[in-house]
Amino acid sequence: MTTEYIAAPGTPELELETPALVIDIDVAESNIERLQQWGRDNNMDIRPHSKTHKTPFFARKQIEAGAIGVCCAKVGEAEVMVAAGIKDIMITNQIIGEQKLRRLASLAGEANLVVAVESEGNTRQMSEIMTAAGVEIGVIVEVNTGMNRCGTAPGEETIVLSKMIDALPGLRYDGMMGYEGHVVANRDEAERRAGALASATTLVDTAEQTRAAGLDVKIVSAAGTGTYNITGKVDGITDLQCGSYIFMDGDYLGVFDDFDPALSVLTTVISVQDGYVVTDTGKKSISEDRGLPDVVEPSGGTVVSLSEEHCKIEVTGDAAKLRVGDRVRLRPTHGDTTINMHSHYFLIRDGKLETALEISGRGRVR
Repeated sequence: MTTEYIAAPGTPELELETPALVIDIDVAESNIERLQQWGRDNNMDIRPHSKTHKTPFFARKQIEAGAIGVCCAKVGEAEVMVAAGIKDIMITNQIIGEQKLRRLASLAGEANLVVAVESEGNTRQMSEIMTAAGVEIGVIVEVNTGMNRCGTAPGEETIVLSKMIDALPGLRYDGMMGYEGHVVANRDEAERRAGALASATTLVDTAEQTRAAGLDVKIVSAAGTGTYNITGKVDGITDLQCGSYIFMDGDYLGVFDDFDPALSVLTTVISVQDGYVVTDTGKKSISEDRGLPDVVEPSGGTVVSLSEEHCKIEVTGDAAKLRVGDRVRLRPTHGDTTINMHSHYFLIRDGKLETALEISGRGRVR
């Protein structure tokens, strides 16, 4: 039995209890359609990353708009999606350990599952567990295209692992992926473009070498929100893994305005002091890993610090008129890490609550 208070549909937005993670649903739906239309116009498949929204609700909206499936970061996220009927899932991280691989095997019996690998040991263990379970799982090689986080070296190392996958039972070799995460948020458009093109070219060249070695490379997947319109125009890339575009956050809004902001945290003034106010949102309800949040409404407010449950805002202009009980709208610089702290979205349409949506994939870090 839950003791959390959830407002009823029809509640005016400014009457929601705070802190409230608010989504302008019209804007989110428009962003989904905008990227999908770009994909149609450029003959590019969209495979959005659900690690941003973490809910089958939005995954279904993306698929209904034309996405070929969704990406997940963890087995737990994929389990939530499959249980809700989402049947085409790519897990873009390495899944290590017998127990997690057994969970993958269970999912592979219910959905078209593709998972990234980078090492021989993990791949062989995956083959053994899938074979024992009598299922087949799609496998792609993650290639290090410049981010220097995970992945095989481009060229020969990738080809060797690809050949091994293709020969192992229980595994279906599907191709490869890269992620140009080192440039997706670069504010300099020329640098972002050059970095994304270099990464995409490295990935496509490795795919061509792998095909020349006799393998069928069906998937060559890449891109984040900040590089969708660069990587997505490179011949040989098959699909885009953008995630943040659906809501946009303060960090990506510093990159471009191709998509509109749909996400904010509504908070209440609990104290008024000389030159500043304090609201009821802190580090437990809005993240600061990419910087302090922005004050969207009213104008004239600047967040100067966060503690666990408090947000201190210097006030000038309209914000200087704030009184205890007034509402302040904040925009996090990083949406994904903020979303993961909340149990529900409050979906707003025409100023009123359409529904309180459980974020069923949040906290699924295993």
